[in-house]
Amino acid sequence: MAISLMRSGAFSLTSLSLPSSNPSLSFLRRSFSALRRRSLRSSASGISAVSKVMLKEMEFSEVEKWVQSHGFRSGQAMMLWKCLYGNNMWALSHDELEGLNKDFRKMIHENADLKEAVTVKDILTASDGTRKILLSLEDGAVIETVVIPCDRGRTTVCVSSQVGCAMNCQFCYTGRMGLRKHLSTAEIVEQAVLARKLFTSEFGSITNVVFMGMGEPLHNIDNVIKAAAIMVDDKGLHFSPRKVCVSTSGLVPQLKRFLQESNCALAVSLNATTDEVRNWIMPINRKYNLSVLLETLREELRFKHKYKVLFEYVMLAGVNDSIDDAERLIRLVQGIPCKINLISFNPHEGSQFKPTPIEKMIEFRNVLLEAGCVVLLRLSRGDDQMAACGQLGEPGDSRVPLLRIPQQFQLALL
Repeated sequence: MAISLMRSGAFSLTSLSLPSSNPSLSFLRRSFSALRRRSLRSSASGISAVSKVMLKEMEFSEVEKWVQSHGFRSGQAMMLWKCLYGNNMWALSHDELEGLNKDFRKMIHENADLKEAVTVKDILTASDGTRKILLSLEDGAVIETVVIPCDRGRTTVCVSSQVGCAMNCQFCYTGRMGLRKHLSTAEIVEQAVLARKLFTSEFGSITNVVFMGMGEPLHNIDNVIKAAAIMVDDKGLHFSPRKVCVSTSGLVPQLKRFLQESNCALAVSLNATTDEVRNWIMPINRKYNLSVLLETLREELRFKHKYKVLFEYVMLAGVNDSIDDAERLIRLVQGIPCKINLISFNPHEGSQFKPTPIEKMIEFRNVLLEAGCVVLLRLSRGDDQMAACGQLGEPGDSRVPLLRIPQQFQLALL
């Protein structure tokens, strides 16, 4: 099957897009993806690219071993690493590898692929200063990255992990695309590199990274864990692990692996206080319901010292914003070290939901505060350029259909 798919050129990750616990399927997905990337590079260059390594797919330990295998010193590997990610250099091509000796540069040129993983297609500026960067991939697909400046000296880059998303959350515009492909480690990391390269002079240091752009990060867990590790490497991009936050809709096996393997922060997109509502607005709940999800967090967080999970809660008028919901939420998170982030819903084309009025959001927040919860209120940023939470992507004419609205909510959505 693999041979016929590759020969026809018709292979697509879409056919393997659904979450699966089958290790054989996971292996095939990764293998086909790697083969396809190699095939595309070979066709474009006219030479065999299998022998060339992708430097930006590697953590430092891998770069170090590769450099030493070619007869060069570990110290030279560190110099190369700092060209890629440190010293404000952020090299995106062989021509930008400054400070390396001639023989080392020649070896890199002959044995490594260092071309840009993404290229800037356009940059849109919202009225509040938020920037949305449209990035083209090698195959022509487009992803979106958002840079959010803040008056308090913090600037956040919101990175994408997939083209589209398979989770089909009903309030999210990206979900209308379905899953079109996973991003490689390099395609993820380079979003943060470009944010620093393009905007450090204007906004100051890019201090925070959130994996809350297009896609379900833990559906692409191998590349996301590796990308996050590169971002927090103290000789490279050197983001604080506490300031690199990976969000998930609730893929429980991958969530457990993330908590065990990564020291970065975790956000869980909760958005409902009953399985009935969450089954509708977040279909992943039909596989991993609230009880399974929250009990997993309780169990895993016992082994994490001074670690709090961030619960994201998008407020949908008449759906999940009642005082009863607030009181249920208090009970649901009991015993889990956490913060709760209340998020204003951002409308988009074809959306059936309405945002909860700010007064009601504050009332909801106050109920949580009175119970001793740590609560943040997050208002929209960049929504006039479709750069806000839940607005990224371009589904085009082929869209994943919305689910049937439960009868008890039909009046609320009129």
